[in-house]
Parts: sequence; C-alpha cells; structure tokens
Amino acid sequence: MSQDGRQRVIIEGITPQVDCGRFPIKRVVGDEVHVEADAFTDGHDSIAVVLRWRPEGTSDWAETLMEPLGNDRWGASFRVVELGRTAYTVEGWIDRYGSWEQDLEKRVAADQDVSVDLRIGATLIEDAASRAAGSDGELLAAWAAELRSDAPLHVRSLRARDSELLALIRRHPDRSTATTYERELSVVVDPVRGRYSAWYELFPP
Repeated sequence: MSQDGRQRVIIEGITPQVDCGRFPIKRVVGDEVHVEADAFTDGHDSIAVVLRWRPEGTSDWAETLMEPLGNDRWGASFRVVELGRTAYTVEGWIDRYGSWEQDLEKRVAADQDVSVDLRIGATLIEDAASRAAGSDGELLAAWAAELRSDAPLHVRSLRARDSELLALIRRHPDRSTATTYERELSVVVDPVRGRYSAWYELFPP
C-alpha cells in the first residue's frame, strides 16, 4: 500500500486506440498487439506496470509486466489467438520493495549503517509472504528471517538484492491501491483471410 493510501500512479497516452477508445482496433488471428502507455507517479518511488487482456465473455485477465522504454513510457505485447473481441488495459502501482531496494543501494554505496533499512525490508518481505501461498510464502518468510538475522550487514544487504528474491516479490505485489486505465480498450480479431480480402478491395474490377 502506498504511504497515504492513494492511487498515486497516473496512466495515460495508451496506444493503440481509436478515437479515445470509442472504437476497437482491428487485428487478425495470430497478430501481436504491441501496447505502450505513459505511467508515472509523484516523487521518486519505483512503479510496476502490467498490460492486461482477456477475450470477450471471460472474466479472468492474462497479464504481463510492461518494460520501461524511457521518459515514463512503458511497453508490452500480447498475441490474439481467438476470433471476436478482446479487451485490454493497463494497470500500475507503487513498487514498495523496488523503491526500498533502490534506497538500500544508495546507502550501501555510501557505506552507511543499513541495519534499520534491513529490518524495514524484512517487513516488506513478510507482507509479501502474507499474500503468497504454498512454497512462495515459505521462501519469502525464510528470506525475511535472513534479513533479521545476526549475519554481517554486507551479507544481508546482498541477500536483500538477490534476483530470486526480487522475482518472488514481483509475483506477490500489494495492488490494493493500483490504478487501472480509465477505460477498457478492445481489439476485434478477424480470420487471417480478412487481411487478404481487405487487400483485394483496393483493386476493384
């Protein structure tokens, strides 16, 4: 959760869309839909952004993390595999652990005492463990215990930035104050032959 409980991530400028999302874009089966969006927040916190999509008539969203493209621009793609209409949107939230990890990097580089920081990080990992189930929850709880242990600070600092831990944390984020783009966009998916019929329409007999 963000510090004040607000939805602090702003999402705008999504492409592709037609007439501000009033009409669907068009693709054929097998096409990849590349989506970009502007996503940012106040201050210097890290954010996480996902592209979400689902075929019409289903309630479960598929999603993939969007990658930063620079200047607050994010991008990701999904492939359309079913005829009909598919909805897509973008969602973003404050990445609390990512923000904490960036601050830790700076403190370690400045050779500061990070004992308090590691306790804060352990609490963030425990929060993620409470949202996880099964082995993920157990792994996260064990990692939090490591950060609270009596091991040397430099060892615990390295463990706090381990790529395996970061992947686990990303699988179980706090999305309680996530921002979703103001409207669902859509793509109409035609059979592949629709592409060729449209081509021949350019050359009437």
